[in-house]
Amino acid sequence: MQPTPTTNPDLPLRTGDFSTLAEAIDYAAQGQTGLNFYSARGDLVDRMTYAELRTAAVSGARRLLGMGLMRGDRVVLLADTCREFVEGFFSCIYAGLVPAPVAIPVVFGEHAEYIAGLRRRVLGCGARAVIGTTGLQNLLAEAVGDLDLLYAGPGADLANRPETDIELVPPKAEDLAYLQYSSGSTRDPAGIEIPHHVLMANSHFVAAHGLQAREGDRCVSWLPLYHDMGFVGFLLMPAAMQMSIDLIPTREFVRRPITWLQLISRNRGTLSYSPSFGYELCTRQAARASLDGLDLSSWRAAGIGGDMVRPQILDDFARMFAPHGFRKTAFVPSYGLAEVTLAISFAPLDKGPREYRLDRRKLADGFAVDAAPEDHDPRMLVSCGTILPAHAAEIRNDSGQVQGDRIVGRVYLRGPSLMRGYYLNPDETARILSPDGWLDSGDLGFSSDGEIILTGRAKDLILVNGRNVWPQDIEWQVEALERMRRGDACAFSLDDGGKQEHVVLLVQCRSSDPEIRETIRQSARGVLRKMGVGESEVRLVPPGALPQTSSGKLSRSAARKKFLAGAFEAFDRAPASGPAPADEAV
Repeated sequence: MQPTPTTNPDLPLRTGDFSTLAEAIDYAAQGQTGLNFYSARGDLVDRMTYAELRTAAVSGARRLLGMGLMRGDRVVLLADTCREFVEGFFSCIYAGLVPAPVAIPVVFGEHAEYIAGLRRRVLGCGARAVIGTTGLQNLLAEAVGDLDLLYAGPGADLANRPETDIELVPPKAEDLAYLQYSSGSTRDPAGIEIPHHVLMANSHFVAAHGLQAREGDRCVSWLPLYHDMGFVGFLLMPAAMQMSIDLIPTREFVRRPITWLQLISRNRGTLSYSPSFGYELCTRQAARASLDGLDLSSWRAAGIGGDMVRPQILDDFARMFAPHGFRKTAFVPSYGLAEVTLAISFAPLDKGPREYRLDRRKLADGFAVDAAPEDHDPRMLVSCGTILPAHAAEIRNDSGQVQGDRIVGRVYLRGPSLMRGYYLNPDETARILSPDGWLDSGDLGFSSDGEIILTGRAKDLILVNGRNVWPQDIEWQVEALERMRRGDACAFSLDDGGKQEHVVLLVQCRSSDPEIRETIRQSARGVLRKMGVGESEVRLVPPGALPQTSSGKLSRSAARKKFLAGAFEAFDRAPASGPAPADEAV
C-alpha cells in the first residue's frame, strides 16, 4: 500500500473557492490525492482518495436518510483519527445533516466525567444519532443507550444498513456545515454554528493568503480531529485545497513524537502545525532517538497556534533540528479560535517569529514598552502576524474605545469567517457577538505595526494591588524551577467579596518525600513573592491532576472548580505512601 500522491497532474489547484464543502469534495474527487492514516511507528495502515471518500460518503448519506434522519438533524460523531469518523462526517454533509464532532476518551481521562460530557452534548444539540468508532460500543451504550436515538453505534456498522434510493439534495451555502465544540478553556464547551459559506471563506483566505497554498503542498498532522486546529486545519481545509493529508492519531504522537517529523521527511510534507508543547516533546525525545536520514527541508510552514508561544521552545527546536534541514524561518505563528472557524491572522511566511521583549511591570499596567537591555526579567511575546484580507481586528478598552499601538486591551474581530452563533444559546451569542458583526474574542493583546500580539485570556487575568498579573507568568516561572516540568503549575484567583483577590497556585508533585514537598511549596511561594502576590495559597496536587481542554490547553476554570470542590485537599495534606518512581520524582 502506497500513500496517495502529493500532486494532481490533471486537476488545477483551487484554494477553497467553493460555495459548500460538498462542492469542494466533488472537485477533489476528480484527482488522485487523499487521506493517509499512520501508526505510531509511521506504518501506513489505511488510505483513501477523495474519489473513494466521495463514493463512501454518498452511500453513507443514503443509509443515514434511509433510517429516518431528516435534513437538518444533528448527528454527534466521536472524532477519532480513522476512516470511520471521516466517512461518517462527510456522509452527514452529503445527507444535509449537521455533524457535531466531539472528543474521544483519553487514556488518563476520568471515565464518569467523559460519559457525562458526551451525554450533555448529545442532549444539548438534540442529536438524533451518535456515530462512534469500532471498540467504543460499550462506552456509547453507557452514555446514550437509554436515549431515543435512531442510531448509536460504530460507523463501520452503518454499512450493514440498507442503502435506499434517495435523491441527495446538495447543501446550500447558508446551511449549517457542522457544529464545532469550543475547547472550553474558560467555560463549558459551546456548540459553534459554522455554515458552509463561513467555512469556505476561512478556507480560501487561509489558503490563498495565510499559507499561500501551491502545487506540491502536502499536510502532515497529529492534531486531534475534535479540535478546530486539527479538524478544520488538517482535514476540511486541505480537502478544500485537494491536498493529500498524512494523519497520526494524537495518542500515538504523544508516545512517539518523532514519528511526526519522520513522516514530514519521508513524504516531503510542507504544511504542519502544532501547539508549542508538540515542538517541545520532539526536542526532548530527539536527545534519545535516532535521527538518521531525517530531512525537514521540505517543511515550509511550521505553524504555531492553540496556546501562548514560548520563544525558548521554538529556539530549542530550531537549534536541535537545524542539522536536519529545519529552518527557523519556517515557523508561522498565527491566531485563531473556533468562533472564527479556524484562523484570522498569520505571521509573514519565511520570516520566522517576531519576538517582543517587553517591560513586565509596564505591561502589567497595560503598556507594551520595550524592556531595557539590562532588564533580566522581561516578558517575551511573539507576534501573531497580520489579519487576513476582508477581516478586521480592534483592540478596545473596557469602555469600548479603540486603543492605539502598544496599548493592551480586549481583542475584537470581524469578517466573513465569523460563526453564526452558539447553537440554541442566543444569550451567550449576544454576549460576545454584536449586531454589527464584531466578536469579543475574550483575548487580551495589543497591536504594533499592523500585527496582533496576544498577552493572555481576559477571564484568566489576576488583579493584585491594582496591577494586572498574567497567570502564565506565574506558571512559567514555577515550571522553570529545579526538577519541575512544563505543565506542572496552574494559577488562578478567587474573589473574596470585593477585597484583594486571593491567588491559588496548584503545583503537580511526584514525590512523597516530606522535605522535597516542602521545598516545592517554599520555592513556589518565592515566585509569588517575587511577583508581588501577597494573599495566596500554594497547594500540591498529584501528577496529571491539572485539567486540560479538548485541545490540550490548561483549563484554569476547571482547575478552580476542582479546587473549590476540595478535590486536592487530601493529597496536599499527606504525601502518598511509598516513594515515587525514579523517573517521576520531583
